[in-house]
Amino acid sequence: MNKSIFPKQSANKPVFSTNRLCGILSLIALCCGLTAGTGAEAADAANPVPETAAQHDAKMAWWRDARFGMFIHWGLYSVAAGEWRGKSPKTTAEWIQHSLGIPTSQYQTLVAQFDPEQFDARRWVRIAKDAGMKYIVITAKHHDGFGLFPSSLTDWCIKSTPFKRDPLRELAAACKSEGVRFCCYYSIMDWHHPDWGQRESWNDLATGKPDMDRYVAYMKGQLSEIITNYHPAVLWFDGEWESAWTHERAVDLDAFLRRLDPNLVINNRIDKARVGMAGMNGKANALGDYGTPEQTIPGNGFGPGVDWETCMTMNDTWGFNKSDTHWKSPQTIIRNLINVASKGGNYLLNVGPTGEGLIPGASVERLAVVGQWMKVNGKSIYGTQASPFAAPLPWGRCTSKYAHGNTTLYLHVFDWPADGKLLVPGLRNKVKSARLLAGPNKGSLPVQAAESGLIISLPAAAPDAISSTVVLRLKGAPTESRN
Repeated sequence: MNKSIFPKQSANKPVFSTNRLCGILSLIALCCGLTAGTGAEAADAANPVPETAAQHDAKMAWWRDARFGMFIHWGLYSVAAGEWRGKSPKTTAEWIQHSLGIPTSQYQTLVAQFDPEQFDARRWVRIAKDAGMKYIVITAKHHDGFGLFPSSLTDWCIKSTPFKRDPLRELAAACKSEGVRFCCYYSIMDWHHPDWGQRESWNDLATGKPDMDRYVAYMKGQLSEIITNYHPAVLWFDGEWESAWTHERAVDLDAFLRRLDPNLVINNRIDKARVGMAGMNGKANALGDYGTPEQTIPGNGFGPGVDWETCMTMNDTWGFNKSDTHWKSPQTIIRNLINVASKGGNYLLNVGPTGEGLIPGASVERLAVVGQWMKVNGKSIYGTQASPFAAPLPWGRCTSKYAHGNTTLYLHVFDWPADGKLLVPGLRNKVKSARLLAGPNKGSLPVQAAESGLIISLPAAAPDAISSTVVLRLKGAPTESRN
C-alpha cells in the first residue's frame, strides 16, 4: 500500500508537526506539574524518599525469581525486514534507517505498510509461557521514535497505520490472563522527533532548533501513557549514550517515574554509567535496579546483591531480518540460560516478529525445545542463586537454593562422565540426598566423600543430552563459597 495516510500534510512536514499544539502544551503542563509542583510537593518530586533495602528487595523479588524472559523487537523496521531498496546493511535490522541514512520522509512510508493482520497477542504470550519465560519486554518505542501504542501526543504511532489496533493493550491483557509479567522497552534517543538534541542529518522533515526540555516533556508524557494504560512491571530503557542525555536528566526522569509507580523495576540504561556492552554501571551514583550485559555472559557474575540481566538475540539481529538464518541451537540457548542463572543473572532472549505479526518459525521451534527442557528442569532455574563454587566446574554449571539452614545444589551436567563418577569439588558437608531431576531412574544416587570433594555415582547414560540435572541436598551452607 503506497497511498499516503497523511493527505492533508505537506510533503516537507514531519509527522510530528501534525500534533495538536494545545495537546503538547497540556502535556508540558502535566509533566511539569508532576515533576515540579509547588512548595512541599516540588521538594518531594525533586528529592523522593529513598527506597529502603527491604522495599527494594520486595519490589525485585519476582524479577529475581523469574530468571528467564522474552525480548520482543517489533516495529516499522519489521516491514523492511533488513532490506531497503535493494540494500542490506551489515548492522541489525532495527537500525536500518540509521545504517543507510534513510531520509525520514522516505522511512515514514513504512507506516502505510504496517498492517500485521496475523498478530495474535495470546499466541505470542503462550509461546513465551510454554518456553518457560516469566516476563516479556516489548519495544513500545525504538530509536526510530515510532510508537507501538496509540499516543495522544503524536501521529507517529500505531494509530496512523492501517492496523489501528493497540498491540500493547492486547499483549498486556494476554500476559495478565496467562500469568506472565508485561514489560515495556522505551528508547530515550529518538531519530524522528525534531527536539531530540542530536538530530540526524537525514531527518529531513525536522525544522527549527532542537529543544531537549520540550523533548523530555514529550517523553514523560508518553511514559505516563504507558504506565497508566498498560501498567508494565519493568521499564527497559535504551539509547541513553548520546550526549543530549545527561545524568541530571536521568535523575529527574527516575524520580518522575517512581512517583507514578513506586513498584516499577527500571534498568540501568535510564542513566549514563553503563560501560559498553558489558552493561554494568561504572559509577557509584548511577541509577537503575539492574545491569544490562548485551550479547554477552559475564565470566564470573558480579557477586551477591548485584542484579543483572543478559539480553541476547536468537540469531544475529534484534528486529526481523529475512536474510538472517544464523540461528542458535536449542542446546546453545538452554546452556546459555543455565550459564546466566549459575552466575546470578536473568536471561532475556529476543524474538523479532515479522511485519505480518508472526514470530519466525525458527524461533518458535527452538523455544518449544527450551520449553520441554524447562518443564522438567525449571525448578533448577527459577528462584535460584548463583553457584557457590569459585572455580569453574569442568562438567557444567551449578545453581543453588538455601532454605531452613540447608542447601540444595542443582548440578547441570553438560558433559556426562564416561566413568559414571561426578566430582563435586571441595565440599565437606553432610549429604542429605542426591538424585536425578529427570529420567527413568530418579531414585537416590550414591555419594562418596573423598579428599577432593564429593563423588556422585551416576547412571551410564545421561537423561538429557543437552543438560541433565543432579539435585544434591546438603546440611548447612556449602563449605566452598565465592570470595
